[in-house]
Amino acid sequence: MRRFSISSLLTEALNGHQGWERQWRTPTPKAAYDAIIIGGGGHGLGAAYYLAKEHGLTNIAVLEKGWIGGGNAGRNTTIIRSNYLYDESAALFEHAVKLWEGLSQELNYNVMFSQRGVLMLAHNVHDVQSFKRHVYSNRLNGIDNEWMTPEQAKDFCPPLNISPDIRYPVMGAALQRRGGTARHDAVVWGYARGADALGVDIIQNCEVTAINRGPDGAVTGVETSRGSIKTKKIGVSVAGHTSMVMGMAGVRMPLESFPLQALVSEPVKPCFPCVLMSNAVHAYISQSDKGELVIGAGTDQYVSYSQQGGLHITTHTLDAICELFPQFTRMKMLRSWGGIVDVTPDRSPIVGKTPVKGLYVNCGWGTGGFKATPGSAHVFAHTIARDEPHPINAPFTLDRFRTGRLIDEAAAAAVAH
Repeated sequence: MRRFSISSLLTEALNGHQGWERQWRTPTPKAAYDAIIIGGGGHGLGAAYYLAKEHGLTNIAVLEKGWIGGGNAGRNTTIIRSNYLYDESAALFEHAVKLWEGLSQELNYNVMFSQRGVLMLAHNVHDVQSFKRHVYSNRLNGIDNEWMTPEQAKDFCPPLNISPDIRYPVMGAALQRRGGTARHDAVVWGYARGADALGVDIIQNCEVTAINRGPDGAVTGVETSRGSIKTKKIGVSVAGHTSMVMGMAGVRMPLESFPLQALVSEPVKPCFPCVLMSNAVHAYISQSDKGELVIGAGTDQYVSYSQQGGLHITTHTLDAICELFPQFTRMKMLRSWGGIVDVTPDRSPIVGKTPVKGLYVNCGWGTGGFKATPGSAHVFAHTIARDEPHPINAPFTLDRFRTGRLIDEAAAAAVAH
């Protein structure tokens, strides 16, 4: 892999950028691999990268039914934070934030990580009490979070309307200064490039149609649209389609899949300095490096595999955005889209082994999958390689829905489900 550097960029600038090589290969699937990752998003590619880099498993394939970055990895609002309530969640998301902070250097690829701060608004007494509880809990776990008055929140985010007469008056806010955003497609490209350089085969347009099991019940391989592939280890990281893929192995998952909508405005000059979220009205907003206002909504209230969602969700979100930021009322929306999120009963992920030998699953991230990308991939790779959980993902087992040791993070999710 040719490293990016000042000298290589200057050389190619003088050469008309004609000397750059392909970022990753387009290999033909082998007959067998030591491990297969199903799903070519950030979590899957990241797991393959860490399997190769930290655990020495280089005979790995990542199977993606479409193209790299064509699923939820390219259908989110790129928010990164770790201000979750419970110790288990805080440890997992803080692990991710720490990896985010060095990810561009790790991958030699600019993922455009911007720690511009994440401001979470409180609109009622319950919000105030809940967010203050989060602040105290985060500080006990060594995670930055601070409480702000409405006036302090406006100083940090000048476009914010803190008038007491609006429908959703701002009564305060919690701020995590180390939170921010990253470029979603750059993350998957960076992991794909890094994994490929370590010998991982990234196979696009290769849909898995069946998971094969032997007489003892252990996995023996997969059937795909490009033929049969043998393996003794399979990691499933396919977000909203987890139930369908796991069903191929006879494993029933405690998941529901919902459309989650987002939209962007026409580009304008820099005017919004942070990420701002409002749980009560299911709205969040930031500004991209291209100048677009990136706006997210809540999940639709019906289960679906649609990537479009209902119009009433978008209009409700824009009503709230226009009231909190009156200067945006004349902005034109450029495009909208939907992603399919997989939601567990306790709104926390499942990362670990399954009852089927050799089958591992990483799912249930709901609206928080992107922010967890490097941390999730790192501990998932550890679990696959060693056939035991990393201490950080040990609480996030599938078995917790049988034992009752749930990790209820509904109140800490970016938007209430």
